[in-house]
Amino acid sequence: MATETDTSGLSSATVHEAAGRIGALPSGIKPLDLAWHLVAPAFPVRLPPGDNLWLHRAVYAAQPGEVLVVDTGGGFEYGYWGEILAEAAVARGLAGLVIHGGVRDAQRLRELGWPVFAERVCIRGTTKDLAGDGAFGKPINLGGVDVADGDLVVADADGVVVVPAARATEVSVRSHERDRAEAETIRRLRAGESTLAIYGLG
Repeated sequence: MATETDTSGLSSATVHEAAGRIGALPSGIKPLDLAWHLVAPAFPVRLPPGDNLWLHRAVYAAQPGEVLVVDTGGGFEYGYWGEILAEAAVARGLAGLVIHGGVRDAQRLRELGWPVFAERVCIRGTTKDLAGDGAFGKPINLGGVDVADGDLVVADADGVVVVPAARATEVSVRSHERDRAEAETIRRLRAGESTLAIYGLG
């Protein structure tokens, strides 16, 4: 049975509400497979537009169980991630990928079953500049949301939310409270009550 601080079953929408409606990443970032669900600490990565060398480096710098959260510097029209990097990440025990940019080899990524949340699918290849201005493990900002190393990432079919690490326990407790309240609302609806009556709307 899940405890109040257990984050494994949290949903992105519930966490977003429980956190005070903060942390929602750009809505264009969606899973390649709607069944995928991801809850893991963030490992932020910043790339130069059109260059994925820092992703190769990040795969080996991140710790097992972490999710790569990637800022592509606004260079969306590239396939930064594909089957090869995914296989490398699986071998390293990483939890998944959240990227504000493109990926490719989409069908192979679905077959692999390793969670990938991307802004788009794009076949355009990337470069690998050894002197490129990238970084990993340092804070990034995606769509106005700051993402730091170790922040809680919750991602599913609805989208991706990021909660500061210092608030993870509190938000987990609030999320479970919301889940219980919604379960009671559903029970009342099935018993014949209306949303207007339950929420005092009229």
